[in-house]
Amino acid sequence: MPPKPASQIKPVAKRTKSDGEAATPNYSAPALEKGIDVIELLGDEPFGLTITEISQRLGRSVSELFRVVVALDRRGWLHKEAASDRYRVTYKLLELAHRATPAQELTYVAASRMRALAAATMQSCHLVVVNGGRGLIVARQESPGPTGFAVRLGTDIALETSCSGHVLLAFMDEASWPDVLGEAPSRKLAKRLAAVRAQGHESIASSRLAAVSDLSCPIFGFSGQVVAALTIPFLAAIDDAPHLSIEETLALLKATALDISTVLGWYDRQEAPVVPSLSVPEPKRPRRTRKAS
Repeated sequence: MPPKPASQIKPVAKRTKSDGEAATPNYSAPALEKGIDVIELLGDEPFGLTITEISQRLGRSVSELFRVVVALDRRGWLHKEAASDRYRVTYKLLELAHRATPAQELTYVAASRMRALAAATMQSCHLVVVNGGRGLIVARQESPGPTGFAVRLGTDIALETSCSGHVLLAFMDEASWPDVLGEAPSRKLAKRLAAVRAQGHESIASSRLAAVSDLSCPIFGFSGQVVAALTIPFLAAIDDAPHLSIEETLALLKATALDISTVLGWYDRQEAPVVPSLSVPEPKRPRRTRKAS
C-alpha cells in the first residue's frame, strides 16, 4: 500500500485533558511531549512519513520538530530511509518493553521450545500477550519448510475475534473481562470462551486467510494465571510429502505450551494442591527415648 499524498493527510487532533487530568499539576515538558507525539504518530505509519508530513499531521511547524526528530533518529528510536527521507519507528521500543516487563523471561523460556515446535510440525508459531485491550505478538518462529504463514512481530490483534484472544480471555479471571474489553462480553462470546476453557485450547478458521486454521493453547505462570497464548496458524499442505495432521500438530502444541508453563513455575493445583517441596531432604532429628524407671 503506497503512502498517502501530503494533500490527503489530515492533521491529528490535539489531545485534550480529561476531568481526572485537570486536577493534577500541569508539569510541562514540551520537547519530551513532541517526541512522544512523533513516536505515537509513526507507530500507525508502517511506511513512514517525511518530516514535512509529520509536521502537517501534528499541526506543528517543521522548525519545531526538526531537532526532536533528528535526536530520535540519532538515538535509534527512529530510522530515516535515505531514498525517501521517510522516518519509521524501530524495534527499540519493543526491545525496551521486553527488558522492562515479564515478557523477557517468557520469550527467553519460549524461544528454543518454539523453534523445536516449528521444526517438528513444519508450521510457524507465535506468542501473544494481553496489552491493554488488545493482544500483542511478542515472539514468533517461522516454519523451517518451504512454505508457511507467519504474523509479524509487534502486530496487535483483537482479543474478541482472534484464536489467541479467545484463549487469553477464556483462562483469565472473568472479573477482568470488562476492564480488558471495555465492556462485558456478548452472550455468544461468553459461551465460546466457556467452551475454550472446557476443552483447554481454541481451534478456529483464521480471520485473515481462508486456507489457515488457527490453533492456540494457554501458557501459565507460577501464580496460575494465564500469561500468554501459544498459537500455530496451521497451513494445510496438499503435496505428496508427509505432513502432520492438524490433530497431531495440536498435540505437539499442547505439549509445548505445558512445557513452557512448567519451566515458568506453573503446576496443576488440582493434581498437586500443595506447592512441591525442595528436592533437598529435611535432616532427620534423633528420637528421644524414655529412661527406664
